[in-house]
Amino acid sequence: MDFLAGCMGGAAGVLVGHPFDTVKVRLQVQSVDKPLYRGTFHCFQSIIRQESMLGLYKGIGSPIMGLTFINAIVFGVQGNTMRMLSEDTPMNQFLAGAAAGAIQCVICCPMELAKTRMQMQGTGEKKSSSRKVYKNSLDCLARIYQREGLRGVNRGMVTTLIRETPGFGVYFLAYDLLTRSLGCEPEDPYMIPKLLFAGGMSGIASWLSTYPVDVIKSRLQADGVGGKYQYSSIMDCTRKSIQREGWRVFTRGLTSTLLRAFPVNAATFATVTLFLLYVRPDDGPKDCEAAPGPHHAPLQQQAQPSSL
Repeated sequence: MDFLAGCMGGAAGVLVGHPFDTVKVRLQVQSVDKPLYRGTFHCFQSIIRQESMLGLYKGIGSPIMGLTFINAIVFGVQGNTMRMLSEDTPMNQFLAGAAAGAIQCVICCPMELAKTRMQMQGTGEKKSSSRKVYKNSLDCLARIYQREGLRGVNRGMVTTLIRETPGFGVYFLAYDLLTRSLGCEPEDPYMIPKLLFAGGMSGIASWLSTYPVDVIKSRLQADGVGGKYQYSSIMDCTRKSIQREGWRVFTRGLTSTLLRAFPVNAATFATVTLFLLYVRPDDGPKDCEAAPGPHHAPLQQQAQPSSL
């Protein structure tokens, strides 16, 4: 039941946040010499005008399909790690989250590769004249595998690992600290808003801690679209990006990311909490204060989808 609740919450988060993710990726990888978009809101307007509202949801099939597997890995690893560590402390929450983040990269990296390639497809072209290279996310991964093999499917794995490991650790740590400081009781009418706030702010904290790595990851995974490769390695991508665009390159798409982070985690928390309260009214969420014991950890495990 907990697993089902987590999957439903994660799906809600993807549906709410995917348009912001599409804008983030477009801004991160656009050419600095011939930029198509002036900023977050101009990117939104341009995609809707040229590609319709559906353009904002390009590549959503990949995160939706990968969500179940990623949540299964995250829940299992985080829960087992907390049981091994035995004590529910902020540091243990960080370590358990980091372990979960590292292991789920096996699914997350190919999923995000397909998502990025699908989001870049038809950039700046009108919907009627856009030529589709990939039919869907599975077709995208299949074509990449045919051309580049297993290494191509796992393009960006190292940067994904560098991003996800501390990112999930920061998420669980921030959520633990926020819920401890906010506190709530079963009869507290503001229990759910407090959980929503804690989840949303934890998502923002997680993204801020690893965002520069995400920029490099997006550029590496988008590299090769159209048959032209620019980067030979992580360091080469970092060096060229800084040389051409300065240190501000690491803030590209940050606005849309932060705009996305809060509602995604809020939608996830609301869906998970309401689902559990509905199907398990007698033993649903009892206490969101992070005291050692079985009550606090499940909320943390259920609330976090892979892409934060």
